[in-house]
Amino acid sequence: MPDQTAQGIAEPGVQAAAGGVRQVRKQRTRQALLDAALRLLERQSLSSVGLREVTREVNIAPAAFYRHFAGMADLGVALVEESFGSLQAMVREIRAQGADTEEVIRRSVDLIARHVHEHRAHFRFLARERHGGVAAVRAAIAAGLEGFVRDLLEDLAAQPESAGWSREDLRILAELYVHHVMLTATAILEAGSQDEADDGAPSDPEAEQAILAAARSQLKLISIGRRHWLAER
Repeated sequence: MPDQTAQGIAEPGVQAAAGGVRQVRKQRTRQALLDAALRLLERQSLSSVGLREVTREVNIAPAAFYRHFAGMADLGVALVEESFGSLQAMVREIRAQGADTEEVIRRSVDLIARHVHEHRAHFRFLARERHGGVAAVRAAIAAGLEGFVRDLLEDLAAQPESAGWSREDLRILAELYVHHVMLTATAILEAGSQDEADDGAPSDPEAEQAILAAARSQLKLISIGRRHWLAER
């Protein structure tokens, strides 16, 4: 039998290994493009970032970009998905806290601050592009936030404090909480410097503490309103 390998026809196992290596390289390049875009977006909006800027950061030809993304809007949507992966971890921790007590409120606000500092670039991207100029990205962010609202609504519905509440009112409450998280995260970003300390600590601790105190008060007001909502309907 002729030696197929010697004739340039690789064994199935060799072909699979080569395909796996190519896939790993492709994934690395794709991630490098996302990371480069996120760095560029620290100081500008997605609509102002050019494809060539991103590929220059990664040192690849502009034509190679299209092996990974259909265009900058497609890359932006991928960044939304990546950013919501970071946000999901925070929301999951907050949802696990349970009902609104002062201790739960304090821990929830501290979690927001911690996650903002750990994933500052992702939060900054979401905060800026939520009302940015790229429609596909705005829609992706809106869909992600809507998913959080739906999940939180189910959590709230299962709490004893929600007995007698309509689904419509629970949805409004869930939206209040989700919007509060985004507003607090944005305030922390705006109060801080682009150049935080290496350990992720806030550049202006006093300004951040004022933001966190206000966030706790706002959550407390929502909690008080929740307890008296049915009586006032």
